Amino acid sequence: MKKEYYIKSPGKTLIVIDNDKLTIQPKGLINTINKGLSGAKTIKIKNITSVQIKKPGFTQGYIQFGVIGDGNKQQGLFGAVYDENTVLFKKKYYKDMLEIKEYIDNYNEHSNSQSTSLSDELIKLAKLKESGIITETEFLDYKKNLMK
Repeated sequence: MKKEYYIKSPGKTLIVIDNDKLTIQPKGLINTINKGLSGAKTIKIKNITSVQIKKPGFTQGYIQFGVIGDGNKQQGLFGAVYDENTVLFKKKYYKDMLEIKEYIDNYNEHSNSQSTSLSDELIKLAKLKESGIITETEFLDYKKNLMK
């Protein structure tokens, strides 16, 4: 799946989801003032640990992506203005932001269930080897096929 979301207000930002990657590309004068000339940032979706959405109301809303190794984030709208992993948006973009969050949550949930399944299969194989049902060579062959 490749989908683009172009947020035109308050600053211009392009968010692109391309299967396992999320790219945030700030554009325009407002983002240059607030975030500098950092350019586009691409994040592997499996490295996104959290997605926080603040629904727009009296002020703008924002979507913030927590990423492995980024440490503590500044909280609230004022901190979000300067954060490279955060996109500000107005009410008309709220449904798009929910769609992005749902995609990331589903992607990571699916990835976690696959890795659990792999672990379960490896444990089963180890038990079969320990009980003598399969040989060491067969165990290694099965393991190699699972890891592909």
